[in-house]
Formats: sequence, C-alpha cells, structure tokens
Amino acid sequence: MGATGATGNALLRSLLALGAPVRALTRAPHSPIPGTAGTHQPVDVRYADANDPHSLRAAFKGADQLFLAMANSPAQVTLETRVIDIAAHAGIGHIVKISAPAAESDSPVAISRGHHAVEDHLRGSGLTHTILRPYAFMQNLLRLAPAVAQGVILGTTGDAPCNHIDCRDIGDVAAAALTRPHMAGGTYSLTGSEAVSYPEIASRISTLTGDQVRYVNLTPDELRENLVHHAHMPTWLADHVTEIQQLAITRPETPNSTVTEILGRPPRTLDAFLREHRAHFRR
Repeated sequence: MGATGATGNALLRSLLALGAPVRALTRAPHSPIPGTAGTHQPVDVRYADANDPHSLRAAFKGADQLFLAMANSPAQVTLETRVIDIAAHAGIGHIVKISAPAAESDSPVAISRGHHAVEDHLRGSGLTHTILRPYAFMQNLLRLAPAVAQGVILGTTGDAPCNHIDCRDIGDVAAAALTRPHMAGGTYSLTGSEAVSYPEIASRISTLTGDQVRYVNLTPDELRENLVHHAHMPTWLADHVTEIQQLAITRPETPNSTVTEILGRPPRTLDAFLREHRAHFRR
C-alpha cells in the first residue's frame, strides 16, 4: 500500500530490482507511479483506499503478502486495523508493517501509542507479521528548505543527537522482509550509520552550500506555535513533531547495526544524502 509514498515507492523500486512480482496500490491508479517507467517487469497497479473497504477487498484478492505503510494521522489506528482485518479475510498471510520508535502503550508520543495499538491488533490477527520501526526519514529534511532559505533551522532538540535513515534503505529492508521467510515474526528498529544533532546538520548544510545556516533552539511551546502559525501544520502534526523532538532528549538516540546485518552493506549516510540534494538547500 502507498506505492507513491516515500517508503512504499522505495520498496516498489527494490522489489522491481529483485524481479519480485508486485502489485502497487494507490488512490490514483491512472497517474504515473515513480520508478516504474521503462522497467522490463510489468507492475500490477490497482486502486485502493483505506476508507473504501470494497477497494481493499478487490486489491488484496490473489495476493499473499502486504506491505502496510500509511501516513501518520489521527485516523491511523482505525484505518490500519481495518486494513489488517480485511487482509486477513482476503487470504493475505504475511504483513510487513511500518511502525515507529517508542511504539509503546505509555509512549510520550501520541502517534507512537497509535502504532503500538496497531501492532497489538496485528499480533492478535493470527497473521504472520514483520514490524519495521524506522527512525526519522532523511527525506523529511527536505522540508527544512524554506527555513534554510532564511538561514535557520528551528527545533527543540538542543544538542541531542537524532537518528535519521534514508527511505531507500527502509525500502531495501522491507523487500528483504518480504522475500526472506526467516525474517518473519521479527521487530526491527532501523537507523542510519550515525546520530546527528540539528546544530550539526545546520553546520553540514552550511559547509556544503557555502550559505550560513544556524540552528535556533526553541521551547516546545514555541516550536509548536511556529509550526501551526508559520508552517501551517495541523495541530496534531505540530504536536507530533514537537513530541518526537523532545523524545530525542529524554531518550538519547544512538545508531544500530540492523540495516547492515540485514542488507550486508552499511546504510546510506547523511552526508551522501545532503550532497545528493545540495541544490534543494541552496538559497
């Protein structure tokens, strides 16, 4: 599901590279799906919307595994549990779910509490399942570009190091989970090769572009207000960003070796990602 999303599309590309048969589910089946043009392997594109149970039943027919990654939202628990139930009735045998760090019932991050609820539902479904818990996506750093254009990065993490991972590595790990039966049943926390603070990210962007960028540390309330009134985020999303950043302070983040152990190569580095998207951060 979510073949046009950051992780779903990365997985689609990984599966095509492996030559694995794949069905791409999207709410816009007549629009081009990135990564499929010019491929020798046909991609079965189907309409599916988690708000439309009939579409899910039709889309799941004949499939034996499902990759479940949905955008964070207040409705996420309702939608993902519905998907799991319909998948079980449709004969899906294995679900690979994208979850979140700190997916616990008492997590200080509301979205993570929701992921915990979905994980619990999945465990109780009787389906074979694999859970991936990636940390912050490097691709989300691209959203900093408007602030970088003003010479600042705003946050509330202070000097706390933060894990980041490239969505393409998540896609490669998800492809492994779908094609290597021995991984089924596992829960895997996924990070990049280093944990880097936002002041350090600002410094690296400055060095890379030649434009001075500084990190400005705000209180949680100040950051939340800025995200709502200046970045025009919905309140629940501003709360989520603030909670995630505060979690990096209360639970110091360090990288692990899971990606390397699964893929047999190190994860993509933050420096490589910033170089690849250098033009995005130029003023």
